[in-house]
Amino acid sequence: MDFMVFQYPMISVQACLDGILLGILFALIAYGMALQWGVMNIINIAQGDLVILGGYIAYFMYLYGIHPAWGVIVSPIIMFFVGIAIYKLVINKVVDRDLFISILATFGISILFMQLMNFAFGADVVLANSDYGTTMLFNNNVVLPNSKIFSAFISILFAICLVIYMKKSKLGRAIRATAQNARAAKILGVDTEKVYAATFGINAALCGVAGALISITFTIHPYMGLPYTIRSFMIVIIAGLGNLPGVAMSGMGLGVFEEFADYILGTEFRIGSVFLLLVLILVYRRFKLSRKREYLK
Repeated sequence: MDFMVFQYPMISVQACLDGILLGILFALIAYGMALQWGVMNIINIAQGDLVILGGYIAYFMYLYGIHPAWGVIVSPIIMFFVGIAIYKLVINKVVDRDLFISILATFGISILFMQLMNFAFGADVVLANSDYGTTMLFNNNVVLPNSKIFSAFISILFAICLVIYMKKSKLGRAIRATAQNARAAKILGVDTEKVYAATFGINAALCGVAGALISITFTIHPYMGLPYTIRSFMIVIIAGLGNLPGVAMSGMGLGVFEEFADYILGTEFRIGSVFLLLVLILVYRRFKLSRKREYLK
């Protein structure tokens, strides 16, 4: 183990700032999952694969000489219609069914997407180089890539726009009503089928934004979607459905945890530490629920 992170304060500052910027991006992905989970009661195992597909859209813009930052506009538009198509073909058949069935269905979508991306784009690890440079802080002891700062800013901007849209627009109010009580909303004239399709499309669009930002900031390849699904799932479990501030705080907390795990355990254990954390959280939640049942008895 490397304990330099505790011996040199600037390394801790570096890890914290990197983690916060990364966590904001995680929170955007998790908010999309929380939205469609809360409205449709579906756990989307293909969440991370939608993110990676959005990243490839920005990457191919980069290959054709278009700056990948434009992907944050183009990718969500394309991914919105991809989400609508997935809903029409698969998801509408598992809405209101057992939660386990939706997990199986989206797991199948995840496998299909991985294979299609591998076939279409190849298995190489790629990066859309933004050439944004770096920002130096604290007498050049802390280095922040400007691509991470850009990603955090865009993530916050899209989250704010979505919150405003959900509060002010007719469709946003319909989505919120359906999330509270789908049957009552349907009785009152809300087209729940349209709401479900739009919700899944919005979730896919958020994945498209996040994917474009990830392709600028990190690397992508067809089989790296699962860690983003796990991160989103973990954040939603901790924060709860419909709790945007909680999602933001949980996302940033997870980002900081990952950065410290990277420094202390090494990069090769970074993803493993995330999976271990998920297991610990699930065990804790199960223990907490069992204690609550005993108290109610």
